[in-house]
Amino acid sequence: METRELGAGGPWVPVVGLGTWRTLDVRGRQAEARAHQVVETALDNGSTFIDSSPMYGESERVVAGGLGGRRSEAFVATKVWSSELSGARAQTEYALSLYGHVDLYQVHNLVATDQVLDLLEGLREEGGVRWIGATHHSPSAFAELAGVMRGGRISAIQVPYNPRQRDVEQRILPLAAELGLGVVVMRPFGEGALVRRPPSPGELGPLRPFGVETWPQALLKWVLSDSRCTVAIPATSRPGRVTENAVAGSPPWFGAEERALVSRLAGA
Repeated sequence: METRELGAGGPWVPVVGLGTWRTLDVRGRQAEARAHQVVETALDNGSTFIDSSPMYGESERVVAGGLGGRRSEAFVATKVWSSELSGARAQTEYALSLYGHVDLYQVHNLVATDQVLDLLEGLREEGGVRWIGATHHSPSAFAELAGVMRGGRISAIQVPYNPRQRDVEQRILPLAAELGLGVVVMRPFGEGALVRRPPSPGELGPLRPFGVETWPQALLKWVLSDSRCTVAIPATSRPGRVTENAVAGSPPWFGAEERALVSRLAGA
């Protein structure tokens, strides 16, 4: 599977990863066993970038359980989301107890950014954190995000991007390319809205030479065909979907014509 660099001096990671919002917030033996299978399937298919957050309920714990003895195969990304330093410290202590170290620790939604960056930089010096990032989902915060990007303290950002949500094309993606920052793409399916009414197989015909057989694959390849994007993190609770999604992480990549077709099919 093709890989791209995550930030200046960062690691090479698969371009299709696994998001866990809602899908891995589960409890109980059977539900957790199914969730663990999702994580294991991701690793088996090279989708080793796994993103979580303390905001996602039991997700961090469930991901750790799914990794089991395969922690070294995974690139674990999680987040800090607390306006209080004591809360931020508690979140990092919990995550580090689960994973040993966090590969990409992100300031979630730019909450208490400077304070959290100080904390994460200290943990990086101690070896508990490898790279530091920042996230935000709202275009109204992109000016603030751009300022953090220019500050030189982060290696990656996480933002939404899909054919109907293209605000990052105006400022954020060009700036990330200029600064050499990794770009983690959340919401490649528009929180599910883009996959509720998929195009017909016939409409996807022109995309088959690019390895696309399904609409989710088309959407993921649309994102990843922008070379400024490092990894997309679709969330799913189905192992079969994990396998399907991983296929989109391999070339050939779409050109302008194919990306325009996907945008039209998405109603953008």
